[in-house]
Order: sequence, then structure tokens, then C-alpha cells
Amino acid sequence: MSPANELGVSDLRKECDPSILDFKASQEPAAKTEMLGQERALRAIDFGLNCDGEWFNIYVSGPQGSGRNTMVLQAVEKAAAQRKVPDDICYLYNFEKEDEPKFLKLPAGRGCEFKQDMSVFVRDLENEIKNSFLSEDYEKHKKAIIDKFEEDKEDLDEDLGQFARSKGFMIKQGLTGFVVLPVYKGRQLTTEKFEKLSDEEKGALKGIQQEIDNKLFETSRKLKELQRKSRTEMGELDKDVILFAIGHLIEDLKRKYAEFPEVIKHLEDIKTDILKNVDIFKKDPDAKEPLLLAGMSGKDKHVVLNNYQVNLLVDNCRAKGAPVVAEHNPTYYNLTGYVEYRAQFGVLNTDFMLIKPGALLKANGGYLIVQAYQLLRDYFAWDALKKIIRYRKVKIENLAEQYGLIPTTGLKPQAIPVDIKVIIIGSPWLYYLLYFYDEDFRKYFKVKLDFDGSVKKLDSLTQRYANFVYNKSREDKLLPLEKEAVARVLDYASRLVSHKEKMTTRLQEIAEIIREADYWARKEKAASIGAGHIKLALEEKVYRSNMIEQKIHELFEENVLFMDTDGSRTGQINGLSVMQLGEHSFGIPSRITVSTFMGKGNIVNIEREAKLSGKIHSKGVLILSGYLGNKFAQDKPLALQANICFEQLYEPVEGDSASSTELYCLLSSLAELPLRQDIAVTGSVDQLGRIQPIGGVNEKIEGFYAVCKIKGLTGKQGVMIPRANVQNLMLKDEVVEAVRQKRFHIYAVETVEEGIEILTGQQAGQFQAGKGYTRDSVFQKVDKKLSEYARLAQNFSKPQKS
Repeated sequence: MSPANELGVSDLRKECDPSILDFKASQEPAAKTEMLGQERALRAIDFGLNCDGEWFNIYVSGPQGSGRNTMVLQAVEKAAAQRKVPDDICYLYNFEKEDEPKFLKLPAGRGCEFKQDMSVFVRDLENEIKNSFLSEDYEKHKKAIIDKFEEDKEDLDEDLGQFARSKGFMIKQGLTGFVVLPVYKGRQLTTEKFEKLSDEEKGALKGIQQEIDNKLFETSRKLKELQRKSRTEMGELDKDVILFAIGHLIEDLKRKYAEFPEVIKHLEDIKTDILKNVDIFKKDPDAKEPLLLAGMSGKDKHVVLNNYQVNLLVDNCRAKGAPVVAEHNPTYYNLTGYVEYRAQFGVLNTDFMLIKPGALLKANGGYLIVQAYQLLRDYFAWDALKKIIRYRKVKIENLAEQYGLIPTTGLKPQAIPVDIKVIIIGSPWLYYLLYFYDEDFRKYFKVKLDFDGSVKKLDSLTQRYANFVYNKSREDKLLPLEKEAVARVLDYASRLVSHKEKMTTRLQEIAEIIREADYWARKEKAASIGAGHIKLALEEKVYRSNMIEQKIHELFEENVLFMDTDGSRTGQINGLSVMQLGEHSFGIPSRITVSTFMGKGNIVNIEREAKLSGKIHSKGVLILSGYLGNKFAQDKPLALQANICFEQLYEPVEGDSASSTELYCLLSSLAELPLRQDIAVTGSVDQLGRIQPIGGVNEKIEGFYAVCKIKGLTGKQGVMIPRANVQNLMLKDEVVEAVRQKRFHIYAVETVEEGIEILTGQQAGQFQAGKGYTRDSVFQKVDKKLSEYARLAQNFSKPQKS
């Protein structure tokens, strides 16, 4: 074994030196926290926010807890502060189409002012009209019209009476109108006396009665004309009184809002409507309708006055810059807005004052921020958002009107033009799903903003990272952090990304550890958070989640799961895998066995045959055939069959990190050479025999160390990893200390040759043209076995002589 393959203590982790941190835990004022190592994201968001091209909306992609929400919000607020304040948005009653409220945009602050002015107008309107109809002057003019009507009516009645009397008839008022009766000798002619008259007398009376009926009809016609004239005069009086009462109110508003034609038009419509509803304003306010008819008898004064109010949807009177709206529950109605209904006598009623704005209207002229997973849970919201982006209009409507089987009536507010930059924050996989399966997404979200999950450990960034840790403790009012504690937090940041020269940008996890360390420090009644408290917090965090890991370790301890951590065996090796359970991941060693025999060049993956092998793992096994063919089948067919199995593993296997392990075991079986069982192996291999890096290297090493500790440390045990993974080592203190004391060893290899030599203690062997592999080497023994298989297979296939 080459000493160059064994790693020293300095290779196992890289600790932050507290002396490079330039603040004191109890005295240094908090420095400004900056975003860490996200230059790519910063440039992208600067472009996305300031590019005014069509549909340059933004999708923010990155790991959760990386500060993406905070950074985006800060950048958006900064950009918004430099833009102008957008218009206020109102809805007004539409006097031409009652079910289609019309929108009105006014400069910021004028909408609120207009709403207040119209509210005062409605109040003053009611008072002015009431006072005008109670004035003496009105009563005088009203009495004059009534008196004139009565006088003219009396004249008509007198003229009719005289005419009737001159003809010998009299007129009486009956229940159903006037009755014409003949008079004989000063008395009413009864029916009996009328019947005793001669036919000539009867005919004469009927002729006269017909003349009087004609006169009565003419008088009735003139009376109706008098009534119509009186009503007209009364109406004109009422209109004149109302115009006199409210004219100055409307004119004042017209002068104030003369620059807005829509407002002038609306005020004219209000004046016209007031004149149309004179009778409603004249109604006695003390007169009460029957309870059963209340609110059901059509318009009343309150309904009419309500139509003159202003529904201010978006008020920017106090805004500074463009709005920034972060909608945390982006449902259809929360985005687009909705119309409220009120129940009245079992019936749902609404009006334009019950229209409520959604986030898209509130964000008009600015920015809307939504979370992707929340938005996509509501199909209607996502579909509506795309339509609004496409047509730049928000239409507030009931979903039932769009998707109901039966058309319904209700308010149909006018669509409001909007100008919004939409920012969706989500995971990378959601971005790719939308990109490939939703064509509209590609069109409407042209800017992708990627947050990196890690940052390089440069001196400047390390100091900024330390500032974040320190400032976070102050923001959350935690105990002060000592330098050594901050250094240990930075080590943990490197551990999270499994890289010595990088730190995680998932600052949420870093903040959580600081809070947990604060808890343990306070429990000990410490004055500050020290390195020991950080270590304790990390240990307790693992302890809360590692019950399954401990149960598995018990199975090793009770020898339920077989695992040799000493001695050597042929065709058997210890592989390493990682199990992820929520926030806790840990390594588990697995016993891998290989059996070889003569065949047709097949390597059987038992996990695949049992449908427990993932695609990547199956690929790794197939690579072994390529390696064996390239190495040993240049002059003969590969006439073997090998069965590879993960013993006592009943869960699906994925990944190719065991491919080099399986190859070592395969070579051991063919060469009939035992492999060391005190060394566990991980690493991917290519067809040329190069050992490739894998993931979870720290957990894998620590997992085998834990089992060796259970079985008993012999001082020979260790793990063999790819050389390329040395940069990923950030091992726990216990493992590092075991290596320092030579009770555990870690080897790094680059080729299969290096690895097989460590595991067998023999030379791998070099191929020499015309001579084959080095005598007594591992490869020479493998080649010999494969040659024997090929010879036997050739003889076996020859026809036998009878």
C-alpha cells in the first residue's frame, strides 16, 4: 500500500481560524448584512427589474432558505423607490349600464380626495334638498300652483253645472264619477216618473242628456289637462328648487376636477339622475314602509345616494414610489379581486361599492411577488395571471360566470388596464416543469434568476458571512457570539455543502443553529455563545432526528445485519450508501457479494432483476462489462457470468457510487483473492478504470466509522474514497480524532489499480505486449481465470463425437 493514498488529519476538514474575524463579540457594532456570493443573481434581477420590454417578468430559482426572498424583496423595493407613484383606481356607478360599473384612474392622492368630496357631496345633497323642500318660498310657489289648479277646476265645474241647469238637468258626484240626472218641476226625475213620460218626451230628454255628456267629457278632458299642467309646473318647480339647492355643489366639484373629463361627465350624469329621482328625494323621511316590503319596493333614497359614492379600490395617497405587493395566498380572487354580496331577506344583493381589489390591482404600476408552489396550487389563479399578463387588463368576475353551466346575472365591472412586473419565486424543478410543459410560461417569463446554493470561501466573503452570523444574533436578541463560536458556525456552513472551500447560502439553516445554540447557552446561564454551545446545538439537532439511524446501528450490534469489519473474504466487500430521512442524512454500510462462473459474458444485477435497482445504479453495473471487456477480452471472448448482490438490503438502490466497489468484488471473485473487510469502499468507475467522485462522502465515512465503533475499533479499519472527493471532506470531530490517533484510516484513490492494491495487498499488474499481465498480479490471475472460462466455453460448444 502506498502511503500516498492515506490521508492525513489536515485533509479531513478545513476549520475557520477565529483570528481572521475582525470583530469582538461584545463590543463591535452590527455591520450591514449583504447578500453573499450571488453576483449572478444580482445582475439578473437588475436586468429583469429595469428592462421595460414586453413580458420581461422574472422567475427566481434557487434553494429554499438561501435568502432569495429577502434579496428579491430588497432589490424590488430599491427599484420601486425610483419609479413614479401610479394612479389611484376607482369604480363609479354607470348610469348608462347599471350592471357595468366603470373604472376611473386619477393621479395618486386625487382618488382619495375625490372619494371624500363625493361623500361630502352626498351628505350636503341630502341636507340641501331637504331644506329646500321645507322652505317657505317653496311652499308659497307650490300653494300658488295648487290654488291656480283649484280655481281653474272650480271654473270648469261651475261652467258645467250652469250648462246642465240650463238644460233642465243636474250633475251629481257618484262613487265612480259624475252622474247626469234630469229635473222635472224642480225635482229629480225618478225612474217611475220617467217611464210614465211619452216616447217623445223621453227622446227629448235623452238628446239633452247626450249634449250634457259631451260637455262633461270635454270638461273632464280640460281637467286632465289642468292636472298635467299642474304636475308639470310642480315638477319644474321641484327641478328648479333642486338645481338651485345642488347647483353650487356640482359646480364647485366641476371646477375642482375640470382637468378630468371623466369626472365632469360623471357629475353631469349625477345631476341628471337627481332630477329623475325628484320624487324619491321629496319622500317623507319619517314615513316607514311595511316591514315585509322594506328594501323590496325598488329604489329608495339610500340606494340612489349610494350610486353617487366612489369606490376607491387602490389608494396611493401615502405611497412613495411604485407599489411592491407580496401576495402570500395567491388564489384566483386574491389576485384578480372579487365582488362581495350581502344577504337581505334570503336574497343576495350587491352593488358597485362592494367590488374589492386583488393583488394585481394593488400592484399596478409596480411589482407583484408570489411563491410558485402557492400559485400553482390554484389552476384558476395561474390561468388568470397569464391572461392578465397577456392582455394587460384585470377583469373582476365571478368564477361561476366563466365555468358555470347556467349563465348568471350580476355585476360585470369594466376591465382595468394595468402595468405590472410579476416575480415568481420557486424551486428549480418547478421552473423546468413550467418551461417544458407550459408554452405560455416561456413567453411571459423571459428572465430567469438563479440563486447559488453555495459560495466560495474567500477571505472577504468569510468576513461578510461572519457579519451575517453576528448580526443575526443581534437582530433576534440572542446572546453575543464569541469569535470561536462564529468560526464553528462557518465550519458548519461548509459541512452543509460538503466542501472545504465553500459555504452554504441557505442562511435560514445557519440562523436556526444560532438560535438553538442560544437556547443551550441560556440553559447553562452563560453570558455568551461559545464554540461548545454550537457543537452541542449540532449534536442535539442530530439526536432529535437520528432514531432510525440508531435502530439500524442496534441491528449491527445484535448481529441481525451481518457486517465483517475485520479479516478478509473473497468475493465480498463493504459498500457505502446514504439514507435521507427529512433533514437528517446518514451513511449505512452494505455487504456486497459477487459470484462468478462460466457463462456468456453477462453480469447480472440481482437488485435490477428484483426491481430494486434504479436506472443510474443499473447503468453503473453495465459499465463493469465495458471495463472487463476493455481490460481482459481483447484476445478472447468474455465467457463468464457474474451475479452481484447487496446482501440484506430490501430497499431500492439508486446511484452509481457503488460501481467501483462492485468491480473490486468482481475482480476478487475472478482472481480468487480475498479483500480486506476492514475497509469500506465508495466511488464511481468509468469503463477505463478511473475512479469518479460521488456524493455524501462525509456521511458515508461516518456511517462506517459508527459500525466499526460498535463492532470494535482495531486500528486497521477505514474507508476508501475517490481522490476527487478529498475537497468535500468536512468530517466530524470524533472521526478526525480517530484518524489522528491512528485508530481509523481514510484512503483516496484515482484508479482501480490503486484501489485493488489497497484491498488485496498485491500488485494490480501491468500489461506487457506479448507477455500479458505482470506475473502473480491481481490482473494476471483474473486474466487467467477468464482465459480458462473462454477455453472451457469453446470446448463445451464443440459437437461431441458419437
